[in-house]
Amino acid sequence: MANFYKDNKDLRFHLTHPVMEKIVRLKEMDYRDKDLYDYAPHDYEDAMDNYDRVLDIVGSICAEVIAPNAEDVDHEGPSIVDGRVRYARGTQQNHEALTRAGVIGMNFPRKYDGLNFPMVPYVMAAELVSRADAGFANIWGLQDCGETILEFATEEIKDDFLPRFNKGATAAMDLTEPDAGSDLQAVQLKAHYDEGAGVWLLNGVKRFITNGDAEISLVLARSEEGTTDGRGLSLFVYDKAAGTVTVRRIENKMGIKGSPTCELVFRNAPAKLIGERRMGLIKYVMSLMNGARLGVGAQSVGIAQAAYEEARKYASERKQFGKTIDQFPAIYEMLTVMRVRLEAMRSLLYETARFVDIYKSWSFIGEERKLEKEEREELKANTRLADIYTPLVKLISSEWCNRIAYDALQVHGGAGFIKDFPVERLYRDARITSIYEGTSQLQVVAAVRGVTTGGYLAQMREYEKAEVRPEMEHIRKTLTGMTDDFEKTVAAVVSAGNNELTDFHARRMVEMAGNIIMGYLLLSDAQRDAEYAGSAELFVSLATAENSMRAEYIRGFDEKELGRFKVN
Repeated sequence: MANFYKDNKDLRFHLTHPVMEKIVRLKEMDYRDKDLYDYAPHDYEDAMDNYDRVLDIVGSICAEVIAPNAEDVDHEGPSIVDGRVRYARGTQQNHEALTRAGVIGMNFPRKYDGLNFPMVPYVMAAELVSRADAGFANIWGLQDCGETILEFATEEIKDDFLPRFNKGATAAMDLTEPDAGSDLQAVQLKAHYDEGAGVWLLNGVKRFITNGDAEISLVLARSEEGTTDGRGLSLFVYDKAAGTVTVRRIENKMGIKGSPTCELVFRNAPAKLIGERRMGLIKYVMSLMNGARLGVGAQSVGIAQAAYEEARKYASERKQFGKTIDQFPAIYEMLTVMRVRLEAMRSLLYETARFVDIYKSWSFIGEERKLEKEEREELKANTRLADIYTPLVKLISSEWCNRIAYDALQVHGGAGFIKDFPVERLYRDARITSIYEGTSQLQVVAAVRGVTTGGYLAQMREYEKAEVRPEMEHIRKTLTGMTDDFEKTVAAVVSAGNNELTDFHARRMVEMAGNIIMGYLLLSDAQRDAEYAGSAELFVSLATAENSMRAEYIRGFDEKELGRFKVN
């Protein structure tokens, strides 16, 4: 039987990363649940076996159910019936299959009927689902909303909402409005507290809401009258059972068509406050968005994997001039570069997930006891790394997902432009990844802080210290030279003291940083498995050329030229 987990050795490779032993121990709080739940692990090996078996199940469902449904779901799409969303038949089948498998709410604590999985295996499951159907991945992946409830809501709200996920409850983030897209400070949906009823009531319109008719919705609303900025916004949880939110329309999108993107009308919708008033955007939505951006990173890797598989299969079967087209240099170069970029972006994805796992685990432990000095320092260090790596992985994985899907369609030639081939759908699905949950341009704004504060550089120097096999020392030497050049290039820009110039070159500097970091990560992978040595060498060779071009442009640029780029 087909299985998307078993047919990709990279996933098992990243699942067994050496840092996972620490992550599992922290997540399981030294395996204290083993006497309370018969399915809780007793030790590291037991936990890893659990992850492996669950991912095996997810991989099988993805290959045997979700992927075969993808084309029909793309054609049928969701519809509105009496102000409610009706999923395509395949979407409902997908959701029921994963609900029966118990992989909704999989990373919640066991007391809320979750599996207490760390972020790494959860992100892997997200990658698998995305490879099968990127549109459905949005519906399944919005269980991330439960993480925000878990971290910031009252015990009463947690007890009410979190166990529902395991039973199949769907979720949504109701953030965007007609006049508040990237600028969420402009949100106007009103929340007022009804003293008589003792409940918050929501009124207004939300637009572009993924899976908008979900059972559980996190809603950003203006709770403070007379305010116009983010400090007047609070976060609420709304239960669909109240029946006071109507779906006015479902957007007709280019891709991810199985995922309903809705316009919603709230009319005195009762809701419960998450955390503190005024902290909705400043604290809770920022945390929510970071999780969503990591999710888009996983989605991008999944789509890219699917596109690469389609291109490789087609190229190995399509004959021209007496031989299969994968024997022509123009094609096998494309396929090899696609594979190497895919391995690099996947390494960046799981490195980021590991940072998130460590800081989240220490945060939860810190709620139960006072952390020791070294523990607090590790929490802070991994929080900082997660903060700068999350926009980086979202930027690079989404942009490269688009590039890989583009090249996969190109390998198909004219056939790829026809709906008979899955690559046509994958090409359309890929396009949204660099737009939603913050465009690539906004990811650069977030990631450039890692450039200007020296965060990326410091981590590069840490990677540089790792032991390397003698036969791969030349790769590290190249990366060290790239790091030195990056440091000089950034210094030249920052020393000019011109914020506009820094913003102008931000993307070039961020992409330089990403190339170096991924080069180091692939080199590290090659220390664990020599099969990755070829990928590391090829990637670093390509990255050297790309970074040299960026550095030469930046250092040769006169800030007086900025005016030439401004639109009149």
